[in-house]
Order: sequence, then structure tokens, then C-alpha cells
Amino acid sequence: MKKILTIASIILILFVTVFVYVKYYYVFATGVKSGVLNYAVYKGNLFKTYEGKLIQQGFGRQNNGSFQSYEFAFSVDDSAIFHQLERNSGKVFDLHYKEYHGRLPWRGHSVYIVDSILAMRDQ
Repeated sequence: MKKILTIASIILILFVTVFVYVKYYYVFATGVKSGVLNYAVYKGNLFKTYEGKLIQQGFGRQNNGSFQSYEFAFSVDDSAIFHQLERNSGKVFDLHYKEYHGRLPWRGHSVYIVDSILAMRDQ
């Protein structure tokens, strides 16, 4: 009985470890988003994180029939990148990001984490 309990415990620990890794640390996708930087803020109650929003070109339809602009809400993990965004609000940026399945409170409020600025230009 002790052997079965030990094997079950090892399998459970292995399953939880794989689940946590895939949910919070495995990079699901990478890509580039372009648009006008709407805002960049440093916020949070317990964990202060860098957050921003990019307004992309074009409009989409919501389910209720009204129009909505394309917005890309993201978090930034590097303070140097954040300060460059903060100083250039209103400019057009090409941002490289990583997408995770889940978010961690110390990583940001979004599953999209911007890790570099590829280009910046005036409108």
C-alpha cells in the first residue's frame, strides 16, 4: 500500500509541475503588434507592474453591433522598455511580445508581455 501511495504522489507532483509550467511559464506564442501607444503606466497594489495599451489601425464589430477600435493591452517586464514607451506616448510602435496561457501577478495584468521595441515612428 505504501508503494502505491508513493507512486501516486510522484505522479500527482509531476502532473502539477507540468501544469504550472505550461500554464504560467511556457511561451504559447510570439508576435509583433503595431499601433499608436495610448498609455503606459506603472500600477498595482501589492505587485507594481508596467502596463500599456496600443491602439491598432482599423475597427471591428462587437457582438452587439457597435464598432470598437482594436486595442492591445500588454505588460512590460523591462523597466528600460517601459521608460522608452512612457517618454514617447502617442507615437506608432512595433512591439514584439510573448503570449502565455496564464498571468502571474508579479509579471503583469496581461498574458501579453512586451519584450522589445522593434520600431518607433511619428504618425
